[in-house]
Amino acid sequence: MVAWLATSLPSQAYAIIDSRTGLAIGLIGLWRYGWGALHFIRSILYRAVVYPRLKRQAEASAEQGKPVYLLVTSFRIPTEVTIEVYRAAIRAALAAPGRATIVASIVELADQRLIKQLFHQMVGANDRVELVLVRIDGTGKRDALAFGFRAISRLLPPPDAMVAVIDGDSIVPDDLVIRCAPFFHDPVVGALTTDEFARVRGSALFKQWYDLRFAQRQILMSSMGLSRRVLTLTGRMSMFRASIICDPKFIAQVETDSIEHPRFGRFKFLTGDDKSSWFWLLKHGYHMLYLPDLKVETVEDPPSSSFVGSASALMIRWYGNMLRTNGRALALGPRRIGFFTWWAVLDQRLSMWTCLVGLTSAILATLFVSPFTILVYAVWILVSRYVLTLLLLSARRQVSVAYPFLLYFNQVFGAAMKTFIFFRMNRQKWTRQKTTLAGGGGGLVQRAINLESAVYHAASLLALVALCSWMIGVTHVLN
Repeated sequence: MVAWLATSLPSQAYAIIDSRTGLAIGLIGLWRYGWGALHFIRSILYRAVVYPRLKRQAEASAEQGKPVYLLVTSFRIPTEVTIEVYRAAIRAALAAPGRATIVASIVELADQRLIKQLFHQMVGANDRVELVLVRIDGTGKRDALAFGFRAISRLLPPPDAMVAVIDGDSIVPDDLVIRCAPFFHDPVVGALTTDEFARVRGSALFKQWYDLRFAQRQILMSSMGLSRRVLTLTGRMSMFRASIICDPKFIAQVETDSIEHPRFGRFKFLTGDDKSSWFWLLKHGYHMLYLPDLKVETVEDPPSSSFVGSASALMIRWYGNMLRTNGRALALGPRRIGFFTWWAVLDQRLSMWTCLVGLTSAILATLFVSPFTILVYAVWILVSRYVLTLLLLSARRQVSVAYPFLLYFNQVFGAAMKTFIFFRMNRQKWTRQKTTLAGGGGGLVQRAINLESAVYHAASLLALVALCSWMIGVTHVLN
C-alpha cells in the first residue's frame, strides 16, 4: 500500500522535498530520528554487551542470604487479581535464599482476610517467610507506601537488606529475589527496575497499544541503563536498598512530595510516587539499574471503554508526573547526574514541541505552498513508522501491523497532551481512585487560573505555528 501510494503521486509532488519546506521538516526530523537512533544503538549495546558483564560481576561478587522485604500495596484491585499478585509474591519470598518478609499495605478488611488465608495455605512452619499486615485509610498510594516503609523500618532491617516495592496489580516471577539481589553488591546501586509486559483486560487495540509502549520502554530503559540512571523507578516493581527505604527523608519525599510553581504556588503531588523516589535517588547520587531480561506482568484495566478517552486519561497522569519532576531534575545539572541523563530529561520537555513541528509544517505547506505536501508527508510517515516498527523486533519477538499507526498516534496525540498538562501541572487524578487535585483557591480564583493556563497554552501553540510558517518560508521576518 505504501509503495502504491508513493508511486501514484505525480513527479511534481516530490519537488517539495528540495524546497525550503522539505529542508525545514528534514532538519527537525534528522534531530528526532538521530536521537531515536542513538537510543536504539545504546540499547543494543547495553543488552548485548554491558548488561551481561554487569550480571556476571554481580553474581560473582554477591553474598547470598541477605534479608528481603516485599511490600505490596493494594486498593480497589479485583479479587482474582489480588489472589494472583499475592501468590506470586509469596512464591518469590519462598524462593528467596535468605529470610523474607511480605508487607501488605491494604485498606479493606476483605483483603486482609484473603491475604492471611493465602499465606497460611502456601507457607509452612519451617519456611523463613513472615507476613506483616498494614491497614490504612483509602487516602492514596503515597500514604500506603509511607506506612509500609515505616512498618519495615520498625522491623530494623540490616542496611544491606533489600525491599521490593510491588504494585497491587503486578505479578512478579518466582525468581525475582534470586535474580535481583546480586546487583546490590555494589554500594552505589540504590535501586533497580525490570522489563514489563501487560495483560490487558480491554479491547484488542488497547492491548496492542500497551504492547507497543512496553516494547518502546524496553529500548529506552536499556539505553538509559547504559548510563546507570533510568528515567523512572516504575511503581509496578522496583527493588531498593533497605537503608534508603528506611531513611525518614526518603519516606517524607514519597509521602508529602511537592513543588513550588510560579503560577500555582506550592502544591502536593497526588500521583507519581515512582518519580518522587526516582528523584530522591538521583539527587543523592545513587545508580539505578535496569534488568532487561527479567519480566514483571502487569494487569491493565482501561479507564474507560473509549480508546482515545483511556489514552488521554493515562497520558495526563503519566506526562503530568514526568513534567512535575523533570524540572527539578534538570536543575541538578549535567555534572551531577551525567550529561546523557540530563539531556534525556531535557528532551522530555523539548519533544512535546518538536514532535508537532512536522505535522504543523506539512499542514501549512499544503495550504500555502503545494497541495501535494500532505500526501508526501503521509508517505514519509508510513515508511518511517514501518521502519521503526521493525526496529522494535530487537525488543520483542513479534510486532503488530497496527504499530505504525499507533506510533504516530503516540507522537502527535501524546505531544498534544504533554503541552496541555504542561500549562496545567496542578491538575492531578488517579485513574483507579476517585481522588483529584485541581489546585488551590476558591471558585473565582480557580477560574482565573484556568483561564490564564488556557491563554498561555494558546499563545504557545500560536508561536509554534508562526515558527513553522517562518521555517517553511510562508512568512518572513521584517528587516
